[in-house]
Amino acid sequence: MRCDVQMRSGSLAQIIEAWPGKSAHEDGGISQPAVYHMLDVAAVAERLIAPESFREPVRQALILLAALHDLGKISAAFRAMLRHAQPQVAGRHWEVTEAFLRLHDDLLAPTLGSDQFARYELYAATAGHHGRPPSRDLHLNRRNTGPGGEWKAMIDAAGETAVADAAEVIRAFTELWPDACLGSMTSEQARRLSWRLAGLVTTADWIGSNPAWFPPSAPGPLPAAYLAETRERAADAIGKAGIVAPPAASVRPFNFALRSMQTACEQVELPSGPMLALIEDETGSGKTEAGIILAQRMLLEGKAEGLYFALPTMATADAMFGRVADVLKCLYDTAPSLSLAHGRSGLHEGFRELALARDRNPDEPGPTEWLLDSRRKALLADVGVGTVDQALLAVVRAKYAPLRQFGLSRKILVVDEAHEMGDPYMGELLSALLHLHAAQGGSAILMSATLPLELRSRLVAAFETGAGREAPAIENSAYPALTVPGVSTPTVSANRSETNRGPVAVERVQSADQALDLLTKTAGEGAACVWVRNSVDEAIAAIHTLRARGVPAELLHARFALVDRKRHEARILETFGKHRSAHPGQVLIATQVVESSLDLDFDVMVSDLAPMAALIQRAGRLWRHMDLRPAGLRPVDRPTLQVLSPDPGLVTGENWARHVLGQGAYVYALPLLWRTAKVLFEAGEIRVPEGLRDLVEAAHGRSLTVPEVLQSAEFRAEGVDKAQATHAGQNQIDWLAGYRAGASGAEDAEYPTRLGARQKTMVLMRGDAPWSGDRWNVESAQLSEVSASAARLDRLALPEAVPPVNLPRWLTATRCFVTVPPDHQICPGLRYDPEMGLILSSSVNQA
Repeated sequence: MRCDVQMRSGSLAQIIEAWPGKSAHEDGGISQPAVYHMLDVAAVAERLIAPESFREPVRQALILLAALHDLGKISAAFRAMLRHAQPQVAGRHWEVTEAFLRLHDDLLAPTLGSDQFARYELYAATAGHHGRPPSRDLHLNRRNTGPGGEWKAMIDAAGETAVADAAEVIRAFTELWPDACLGSMTSEQARRLSWRLAGLVTTADWIGSNPAWFPPSAPGPLPAAYLAETRERAADAIGKAGIVAPPAASVRPFNFALRSMQTACEQVELPSGPMLALIEDETGSGKTEAGIILAQRMLLEGKAEGLYFALPTMATADAMFGRVADVLKCLYDTAPSLSLAHGRSGLHEGFRELALARDRNPDEPGPTEWLLDSRRKALLADVGVGTVDQALLAVVRAKYAPLRQFGLSRKILVVDEAHEMGDPYMGELLSALLHLHAAQGGSAILMSATLPLELRSRLVAAFETGAGREAPAIENSAYPALTVPGVSTPTVSANRSETNRGPVAVERVQSADQALDLLTKTAGEGAACVWVRNSVDEAIAAIHTLRARGVPAELLHARFALVDRKRHEARILETFGKHRSAHPGQVLIATQVVESSLDLDFDVMVSDLAPMAALIQRAGRLWRHMDLRPAGLRPVDRPTLQVLSPDPGLVTGENWARHVLGQGAYVYALPLLWRTAKVLFEAGEIRVPEGLRDLVEAAHGRSLTVPEVLQSAEFRAEGVDKAQATHAGQNQIDWLAGYRAGASGAEDAEYPTRLGARQKTMVLMRGDAPWSGDRWNVESAQLSEVSASAARLDRLALPEAVPPVNLPRWLTATRCFVTVPPDHQICPGLRYDPEMGLILSSSVNQA
């Protein structure tokens, strides 16, 4: 389509003066001209794209498109909105940008080349820099003589003068990047590139919109002169933003004698191009240090500039944060920016201290002020530690997916506890993330103690096909193992010098009463004991019984307000942690929260029957620190995992586990529980590390046929798995369709990164004050939060209070505020006790 502009455009000087791009920051102040803002963003984009491997003509084409991102601000409707607060009813400025670029395609085609549909894909990516792609109807009228429908309405609202002036700006900008050319790029290639361009433009726009770095300029300089000036400002702004990592350093990050896996990571050949490595080793074997050693080598080889450590929970991310912060000075020549990426990062004391230290001393790693002012910027930091959810948001149809892709693309994605992302829903999303990350040139390291082979094969295939390579067959079933597709890897042996506890015996506990008797006896003998329960209700019931017997016992689960959970965790770490006394003589009743985030060491462990991978993780907390407490100092003869479980040889129906585990029988799929019990009790022990692979494969695979009375449950479980995988596919971006057709503008919560029973989050209050203190702010509100099943809470007459006015809407709109009376009874069926947590009466909440 050709657009012949009939009216005469004003001179460039008149155009710069006529069209404001930003409001003045104070009454009577200067408003930044649209043309100047567009050039500010282009100058930032030049800096951001400099390390990329694009050919120079393509690089210049992408910078030119970044410069044109706000072409739609040359509009009478936008100017009226800025100056007179009139709504842009026909279309917002970024939607008008796409309309203008298509309208004036004849001006860009000789410069950009390529086919028209390829240009259209990139126009949409340029325009869609506010978190979502443009979706206005941009079809011609019925006679194919010009814009029709929504397109015509936007052009008409912009005005004839704006149409002509936009054309003049395009002409002027093409002269600034004269070598810009997409060459023979196809529309398919452009669709893939559109995601990258959208992320680049969004990042550059956020930096270029900062008035501290790009103060408003009075109209005067023409585009070439202004661009020369603002390039200097862009260089300074990039440094202050903290999103271009310093050079990698070769300083040895650890001064201890390396274990076998760590040595393998130091020696393995690094393949060319995007690289995937899988580190499989037992809990406590030093996988994190091995991953850091390998990541440093990859940084030095130029495979990435930064790192993102993705963990399964906020608690595990918090635990990893300190370990990563301690070694950054060895990984980089100067201090990189560092972020903690999850919803409660502001509550992490170490992160807050680093933020203050960075503010006082830029030579310290930490977040910059710019990175701190938006949660969505966390993945742009040079080094990030956070939940895997923050990374998975790059592949679901949530706002700003390209921004997250852009932030991750320059990083080595280090996924710890990868087995915990192996359910059908998260597994599909993780596969999509690895595929996309490799397609954008990124590399990844996956770490796990209990990764099923089938999941490993799927993740390898996803990454390798994303990198444009044929997916290899991974035949190695050894354990421990380092796997790097495309190269031979060193054999990894178990280093028993640090973990010499021997095999963990396995015994079946037949009833809850037997478990209580065992815990009462061994605690009385001075042992550090734990009972890991599958459900909170069962954990609360167990501690009531133990305390009634006079047994000293602590409680930890996920239904405490965060301020109380932190208090409980501190007490538990003192009693059961690495530096505990030899004979504390106490019991911890806990749920799954103790599987990975806390460094605890127990003499005696009872666990409800759970999937094999979870039981192995739990057993990793049994006789953990043998260097501090060798066998001779333990009050029991050997490490034994006592599993509360029905007899897998006596299955009479689908209620097989209910009478033993209570509500905990419904937390996991029944066929998986049966297979785990069958395999584990027949083995009679957990041999670490050599026996772990066989246990996981036998229990988590489907080769073992379940009893006939469980066949219906097996079919239902398979159906749920398929439905979750399908759901994940529906929630993913359509990478091959390109940004305009394949993305969405939905809020994060509309496309979850993990499935599960819907939760409702309450902010607890004491009168008008937060449960955690006296003053309301984001931190005190988050410390007062507690979550529980929405289905159970919705059946109660929950008395909601009015939230404080000084809290942000993202917080108040997603929580309910609830007052806890002095007697702790919130409403019939619901209590909150700081020592017991949130207690839901089963008599009120039965379905």
